[in-house]
Amino acid sequence: MSRGNGAIDLSPMEEVFARYADQPNALIPILQQTQALYGYLPREALERIAERLRISLAKVYGVATFYAQFYLERRGRHVLKLCDGTACHVKGTPTLLVAVEEEFNIGPGETTEDGQLTVEIVYCLGSCALAPVAVLDERVMGRMRPEMLVRRVKRQIGAR
Repeated sequence: MSRGNGAIDLSPMEEVFARYADQPNALIPILQQTQALYGYLPREALERIAERLRISLAKVYGVATFYAQFYLERRGRHVLKLCDGTACHVKGTPTLLVAVEEEFNIGPGETTEDGQLTVEIVYCLGSCALAPVAVLDERVMGRMRPEMLVRRVKRQIGAR
């Protein structure tokens, strides 16, 4: 939802503001709906939210950066989360990360240049018995090995 000049088209947000017009304290749901529109929270959108809710931009940023569900940077079409909790770390997450870095040329918190893959490190997914665990596009994959993980990610990216 960007215009040819790189500017973000904020017009889809009007429906979000209309939906919460009678709820002056609806910052979190407005942030959630905005992120659903754009895939992340562009600065221009945060500025519009602050303006429309008549609150400071600092408050909007404070909420957006406090909750892990919000992203201020564009994310890839596919998201790979690698668990690095104690069990997963001991059972091999560092080797999974090396394999991903070498194959896709990105590290934690980065997105491939083509916008296809974002890699995130998370700390405990609650699936310790399946360690090491990776989650690709919300699908949990346990007992991962580097070559298996790379193969599955390539398959998912190619599945467009």
